[in-house]
Amino acid sequence: MEKTTQQLHSSSNRKPKTLQVSLLAVALVLLLFLASPVSSCKEEEKTSLLGFLDGLSQASALNTSWKNDTNCCLWEGVTCNEDGAVMDISLASMGLEGHISPSLGNLTGLLRLNLSGNLLSGELPPELLWSSCIVVLDVSFNKLNGEFHKLPSTQELAIKVINISSNFFTGYFPSDTLDGMKNLASLNMSNNSFSGKFPSTVCVDKPFFVVLDLSYNQFHGGIPPELGNCPVLRVLKAGQNQFSGTLPCELFNVTSLEHLSLPNNHLQGKLDPKHVVKLSKLVILDLAGNWLNGKIPDSIGQLKMLEELHLDNNDMSGELPSSLSNCSNLTTFILKGNNFHGKLTNVNFSTLPNLKFLDFRSNKFSGTVPESIYSCSNLIDLRLSYNILHGQLSSRINNLKSLRFLGVSHNNFTNITNTLQILSSSTTLSLLIMGGNFKHETMPDYDAFYGFKNLKGLAISDCSLYGNLPNWLSKLKLLQALLLNNNQLSGPIPAWINTLNFLFYIDMSNNSLTGDIPVALMEMPMLEQAKSDQIFLATSVFPFPLYLAPFLQYRTTNGFPRTINLGYNRLTGVIPPELGDLKGLLVLNLSFNNLYGEITESIGNLVNLQVLDLSYNNLTGAIPSTLESLHFLSKFDISNNDMEGPIPTGGQFSTFPDSSFVGNPKLCSPTLVHLCVPHCSSTDAAALPIASTEQYIDKVIFVIAFGIFFGVGVLYDQMVLSRYNYVGPI
Repeated sequence: MEKTTQQLHSSSNRKPKTLQVSLLAVALVLLLFLASPVSSCKEEEKTSLLGFLDGLSQASALNTSWKNDTNCCLWEGVTCNEDGAVMDISLASMGLEGHISPSLGNLTGLLRLNLSGNLLSGELPPELLWSSCIVVLDVSFNKLNGEFHKLPSTQELAIKVINISSNFFTGYFPSDTLDGMKNLASLNMSNNSFSGKFPSTVCVDKPFFVVLDLSYNQFHGGIPPELGNCPVLRVLKAGQNQFSGTLPCELFNVTSLEHLSLPNNHLQGKLDPKHVVKLSKLVILDLAGNWLNGKIPDSIGQLKMLEELHLDNNDMSGELPSSLSNCSNLTTFILKGNNFHGKLTNVNFSTLPNLKFLDFRSNKFSGTVPESIYSCSNLIDLRLSYNILHGQLSSRINNLKSLRFLGVSHNNFTNITNTLQILSSSTTLSLLIMGGNFKHETMPDYDAFYGFKNLKGLAISDCSLYGNLPNWLSKLKLLQALLLNNNQLSGPIPAWINTLNFLFYIDMSNNSLTGDIPVALMEMPMLEQAKSDQIFLATSVFPFPLYLAPFLQYRTTNGFPRTINLGYNRLTGVIPPELGDLKGLLVLNLSFNNLYGEITESIGNLVNLQVLDLSYNNLTGAIPSTLESLHFLSKFDISNNDMEGPIPTGGQFSTFPDSSFVGNPKLCSPTLVHLCVPHCSSTDAAALPIASTEQYIDKVIFVIAFGIFFGVGVLYDQMVLSRYNYVGPI
């Protein structure tokens, strides 16, 4: 026993010695490694790099790091091989400005050049494209410009990857530019301004060519049939161009295609079932925003690997083929803006377990929402708005545990009380759009309500609902946008409105609300904060755009303009002076009410205000001169009141049309700019402050300086803020 114990002690004493020996060996190896000489760059290599540095701005971050060491192999972003030749330059997102020097083309060992994500301008040196050694060239996301020129084809080039996307290149793309690039595998020239027809020889003698991205340019003409000669092409993206004609049948011979994306062109014709079935490896098919017609072919069900199908905004029609039930890998299914009809029950959605995004907005689908759709437990965004569906939503919708966006507006659904009770139990729902249904029903109220824990946007517009503003709305503590316009709601605006700390978009227009404008409405936390002071709001990004006007899309509720729209009601009383506390307000519409008294001068404190509509009330008194300080105001309307005195001439007032002032017979114009009102008499003019010559010059300079902004403001008014005449926005 004693001997055994001694042996154990002996063994335990040996372990640290063994460990020490091992650590010593590792240290020696590291010492030898560190002591070995680092490759020293060749003098001609250094000269070429310094030539590149000379073309950059003096503020370049490389000026210090590259000039403090004589060995360019140790410079930031530079990697050399064992012979001291520069083989890799990686300077992405370094804030570099200036031009790219042709001297980089003298680096005979350079394999990879990455200058993406900088602020480089000027032309791309052709020496980089005809280099015999560069394999990867990435100059994407810069400010490069100019046209591409014919390159010499005296030798076979090594280049495999070219990424010149997100620059300002223009002009035609010469076909012979690619002739010598036999090894080319990927060409990304998206997001530029290339024009003309795309070279039909792009696939000639390129056995390794797999990726071609032409999207966001100005190419026109037909899709080149010669693309059918790309034997291994996997990705073809040419969206957002001006391509026209039909899809060439040769394109469907590229059976290796996995991603075919041609949205927002002028393509027409039908999807040929014999052609579609050939692309059996297709994962993404995006033909949205074209002029395609006809049906979805039954053969599409044979695309077993299909994950995304985008056919939205075409002129397609017919019923959905039942074969879509076979596309079990489908995650995104977008058909909005077509003329599809028939029952949604044609598709068995329970066989699409991976479905996340489904958008059938603006079609002619009828019948009820199929029960099978509630089996898609991964569904995140579901939009069925603007169809002719009817019935009620099933309680099984609560099986959609990931549902974030639900749009069912402008159908023929009934029973709003039951619908809200069902949906309120969702803990994930962030945006609920359900207007244009439940016609002439009563807005429900509840004694106890604890639902919609994460709801940020609620739209129950265009329903002609009766009743008061329900108290359960006060429980929606995360609510940012509330749209209850175009109903028949009555009663006062409740004082609890100011307890919704995140609410900043309020549209209760075209109802029958009564009473004074409550002071509580002037205490909205998110509207009290000026734009620069607004706190960050947690928001959801929606793959389906929301439309607050015909030409204006929003992807987040956080992007909505800060708005109070109480127009077309029966509100009485005066405009509260506390209104001037809402420094973050962009849009204020109190038109078509029974308000009286003067326009409070405090509105002049709303320095961010872009729209002010007080028309069709009983307002009296003069237009406050404080409104001249609203330099962002692009729409102003006080027509059909009982205002009096001179119209201000400073600030934006010289830009407003006569229609902003009609129906106020006591108003006058001191400058005769507004022809709808008489010229002010000497008595009226005396009421105006007498400006010195210097003040007058200052005003003229101010008007000129903001002239461009005014033009943009008017355009914004026409395209964006036309929502006051627009029904059924989302």
